[in-house]
Amino acid sequence: MTTPVNSAGAVNPAESAVGRPTPVTNATQLQKPSGMPAHKYRGYEAVDIADRTWPDNRITVAPRWLSTDLRDGNQALIDPMSPARKREMFDLLVRMGYKEIEVGFPSSGETDFAFVRSIIEEGAIPEDVTISVLTQAREELIERTVESLVGARRATVHLYNATAPTFRRVVFRGSREQVKQIAVDGTRLVMEYAEKILGPETVFGYQYSPEIFTDTELDFALEVCEAVCDVWQPEEGREIILNLPATVERSTPSTHADRFEWMSRNLTRREHICLSVHPHNDRGTAVAAAELAIMAGADRIEGCLFGQGERTGNVDLVTLGMNLFSQGVDPQIDFSQIDEIRRTSEYCNQMEIHPRHPYAGDLVYTAFSGSHQDAIKKGFDAMEKDAAAQGRTVDEIEWAVPYLPIDPKDVGRSYEAVIRVNSQSGKGGIAYVLKNDHKLDLPRRMQIEFSRIIQAKTDAEGGEVTPTQIWSTFQDEYLPNAENAWGRIQLRSGQTTTDTDGTDTLTVEATVDGADTVLTGSGNGPISAFFEALQAIGIDARLLDYTEHTMSEGASAQAASYIECAIDGKVLWGIGIDANTTRASLKAVVSAVNRASR
Repeated sequence: MTTPVNSAGAVNPAESAVGRPTPVTNATQLQKPSGMPAHKYRGYEAVDIADRTWPDNRITVAPRWLSTDLRDGNQALIDPMSPARKREMFDLLVRMGYKEIEVGFPSSGETDFAFVRSIIEEGAIPEDVTISVLTQAREELIERTVESLVGARRATVHLYNATAPTFRRVVFRGSREQVKQIAVDGTRLVMEYAEKILGPETVFGYQYSPEIFTDTELDFALEVCEAVCDVWQPEEGREIILNLPATVERSTPSTHADRFEWMSRNLTRREHICLSVHPHNDRGTAVAAAELAIMAGADRIEGCLFGQGERTGNVDLVTLGMNLFSQGVDPQIDFSQIDEIRRTSEYCNQMEIHPRHPYAGDLVYTAFSGSHQDAIKKGFDAMEKDAAAQGRTVDEIEWAVPYLPIDPKDVGRSYEAVIRVNSQSGKGGIAYVLKNDHKLDLPRRMQIEFSRIIQAKTDAEGGEVTPTQIWSTFQDEYLPNAENAWGRIQLRSGQTTTDTDGTDTLTVEATVDGADTVLTGSGNGPISAFFEALQAIGIDARLLDYTEHTMSEGASAQAASYIECAIDGKVLWGIGIDANTTRASLKAVVSAVNRASR
């Protein structure tokens, strides 16, 4: 017996001594060093909280929201918004219900300053909306920033300075004390200029951010925030907003939450502080970081619609709000017309929203997979049955449809886009389209039959089959009509009489093979009688299955009849649609007969 070796002469661990493959039980055996310089980077530091409480918390009410689309989001654009696009975005945020909106960086240039002035002077800001403006901690910039707010009803100045050690060492070349003094002096200047420039008509607030909080030592972040509070003196009716930004996302969301719980526990005057979370998405976990920070004590979330922002973006306010909604918590923001929100955002930012973007992308409520489609269709059917059993509407009972975390209708989407058909699709998706768009509830075996027809079409042509193409194919296959009069038989009229012994006699006027013909037959029902009549023209047909349903309510409602027949050795389905159920069933037989000879 020989031991298998590879081409280099080494023993092959994936084969046994007798040359048969053996299972690999340790997946790490397959992994090799990447060759990338991982040694250049250091891991994040954990926070020592042995009795952390946030993992047991749940978000049961919406946080305060601040949109920074007009500042963070706008600064991140290759082509910053024009005044018209800025106003469009502002009006959208107001319509959606945001009560705190950061509207710009007015000391950065005339464009931002002029925009802030325009929405104040034109009365565009509702009385219950607070606008916020950002400034660095330099006196001339603070003065210009406060000047932009003259006449505003409710306004906040947001001052920031970087506190992280790399910035202290590389950018400012200053000590902890010097960096803290920048924050203290800036806060004092904001208060002085607000007192001097703003009138009593303005309800004025203050926000401070120790920028790059995620890289700042916790004890120093606390020290700077406490020093700022010492100047502002928060008390009842005099809130201060302390914003702790993940300017660069550095750690797992759990560690981010630990930092917030630590700060929330250690801040004095906590009851007068609004603790705000401002995540970026460098690690791709900004949404989770924001949610866990709220669980850990944060009161407010700052972000942008669809995650617009520098680098990988700010946290996505749409996903955060809809996550709450999907858990039965009112986000207090209106997402009911999500396509309008998306279109406006795309216009203002000149950037497209990804088709797989949570809740808002073109394809997020769409299933192509056959198993997914089948489960969704059954879910909709079950919802209808459950609602009917309870004497309620579908909107009044708990949502429970597989693969759909929310009802697409709640965000303004129609059901038409939920199931789409391509080569990966199955009978459930096709059946859903026919039921949803055309009120045809195909029997299971007919679903299988028709899905094979669509499968052959997608395999031959590739790509997606639209609902319109599905319906066109279905009509061509099952529903010959005056415009598409294929098949041996075209039914014109029929009449049934019933004898005293219960036997039905059927007389049918039809065109058979191009000639006008009268067919007659008898049986224990119209369908049985029609089968006998077909014998006269050489068609041997037997009934295998029959089902029918109404397609709507009311006296003028039409019925759909489905018949499975064995016709000259072929098993085929046919369908008939008519206001009269007998005519519908006869049309279904004709549909199957014509398909057999096609």
